[in-house]
Amino acid sequence: MAAMDLLGRRWALRILWELRGGPLGARELQDRCDRMSASVLYERLRELTDAGLLTRDESGAYLLSGLGADLSTALAPLDAWARKWAAALAGDEPG
Repeated sequence: MAAMDLLGRRWALRILWELRGGPLGARELQDRCDRMSASVLYERLRELTDAGLLTRDESGAYLLSGLGADLSTALAPLDAWARKWAAALAGDEPG
């Protein structure tokens, strides 16, 4: 339940999603997460880092830790389902 609580917080999954491609600085991460305030961004970054899902590189950029990368892999089936769902809603694929 602790994981669901953490991941259910606003913007948490989006931050993890944006970091799946590699390290990003806070400003670049904020630019990719439309409408997220700086205070919320830094709060989520702290929470995700404290939970062991994020780390920082030598330049200070945020990146997925080993556990964060494992979570990204675990969420891949949900991403596949979401793409199928979006296609079905768009009428491109039978539901």
